[in-house]
Amino acid sequence: MKIVVIGGSGLIGKKVVMNLRQRGHEVLAASPSLGVNTVTGEGLAPALDGAQVVVDVANAPSWEDNAVLEFFETSSRNLMAAEADAGVSHHVALSVVGTDRLLASGYFRAKLAQEKQIKTSAIPYTIVRATQFFEFVGGIAQSATEGQVVRLPAALMQPIAADDVAIGVAEASLAEPLNDTVDLAGPEPIRQDELVRRYLDAIGDARTVVTDSKALYFGITLDDQSLTPGDNPRLGSTRFADWVAQNTVDR
Repeated sequence: MKIVVIGGSGLIGKKVVMNLRQRGHEVLAASPSLGVNTVTGEGLAPALDGAQVVVDVANAPSWEDNAVLEFFETSSRNLMAAEADAGVSHHVALSVVGTDRLLASGYFRAKLAQEKQIKTSAIPYTIVRATQFFEFVGGIAQSATEGQVVRLPAALMQPIAADDVAIGVAEASLAEPLNDTVDLAGPEPIRQDELVRRYLDAIGDARTVVTDSKALYFGITLDDQSLTPGDNPRLGSTRFADWVAQNTVDR
């Protein structure tokens, strides 16, 4: 089966491509750097020729409100039209748990617009909403840092390893279309302040994490439902403690 992975040169895309190739499928990695641009349409039709499944794990180059909305709307519109012309039978997209609960953010408004375009197209689909990746914990810390203090809320999260996200997306692409959304999360919940505190301790970072109920997450107010999955999520197997141990061994 031919599967095209849009965003195939990124963090998740590379892992999805490798996973599917190991399972014996013909996989084309597609991204602007590889000659396929879903915004301009460059290379899109030839890439999708003969494809049964398209997996979209691409992310926007800019998260500014207008730019990110334009990216996801234009990319999705072009992609769904090209898939219809190519006779693609399953569209799989990676989105974010909590997208419809975090609309104070322009990024999440753009992701919701992407999801709506997928749902209103004629292509059978599966939307995989994943929680935050372990790999982004350092970025969360940096965004909340003032001097040597990291101010974070104690909002509940259930983050996941990028490897497990890739497995979940690959499995979704090989299954029948759900024409629905499925949540994908890590195996255990943890509060955001504690997550970052454990990470900084593990890498020997001297910054101090201060729990602050008024602290924002990339400009958004959180509660315990904002970043946690709904009922019956699919769960990755990698625990945060194991991921930290593996990924800080050379520090």
